[in-house]
Amino acid sequence: MPDAPDLERLLRAAGLRVTRPRVAVLDAVHAQPHLDTEALIGATRARLDAVSHQAVYDVLRVLTDCGLVRRIQPQGSPARYEARVGDNHHHLVCRDCGTIVDVDCTIGTAPCLTPSDDAGFAIDEAEVVFWGRCPSCTDSRPSAPRSTAQRGK
Repeated sequence: MPDAPDLERLLRAAGLRVTRPRVAVLDAVHAQPHLDTEALIGATRARLDAVSHQAVYDVLRVLTDCGLVRRIQPQGSPARYEARVGDNHHHLVCRDCGTIVDVDCTIGTAPCLTPSDDAGFAIDEAEVVFWGRCPSCTDSRPSAPRSTAQRGK
């Protein structure tokens, strides 16, 4: 995880002024990927004495626009943010608890960038979300009763 001087270098390299809110938000995103805005506000406030909701929203927009942060929003979930950018990775999402985990592209280099029909688009990214149940939710879920056919009757 980058330290404060590394975060400041990242901001400068992106052409951004270094401000305490920008460093704090970027640090929070690096520390805990896939947090939603409310959780990032709390994490940022833990780093700074005071910061407004609007300041965090503004910083997230700027960091996303300049490519330092990626915004994802799986169906049924609030927007979430991560610092892993530019590598065409995808996500696993638990249907029960909402846990999100990064997963590298499935085969080779960006295999899913070639749709069957590109409709003339110049495609530069694919967003893939795998849905299922995480190990904790799978283990805690009661077994479904087996049907008569499954019992051999």
